[in-house]
Amino acid sequence: MSSAGSALPELTPAEFRHLRNRVLDLYTAVIALMILGIGVLVFYIVVWVGPLTSPGAQESFGLALALSFLMATVALHLVDRMYRVWPLGRTIHPTPPGPVTDRNIARFFRWAIVVAAAAGIAYLLGALIAG
Repeated sequence: MSSAGSALPELTPAEFRHLRNRVLDLYTAVIALMILGIGVLVFYIVVWVGPLTSPGAQESFGLALALSFLMATVALHLVDRMYRVWPLGRTIHPTPPGPVTDRNIARFFRWAIVVAAAAGIAYLLGALIAG
């Protein structure tokens, strides 16, 4: 037992390497499956969806694209976790956040207004084009 009183037993270097490799194998398998899934969905979009003017094609395309982005997000998250957290150890040390100032709040609201304006313009253009 460690002096801090944790309930985890001390691991030998060989046991630690075994556990680390096991977790890395799991991460690698999940990432490989996500990349394979993205490939299958891209193949589905290119081969089976066909022109986006056919009935249901737009919905199928949108769902396949959304699922592809979800899989890419999971893969990127796992890669990020592999480099930031156990079992590889923390190799990236993010800087601590700075204090919240009036300048930071003003910048946040500026960006929020820009994003809201862009979303409104996109909605209006979409309504004009569709209608």
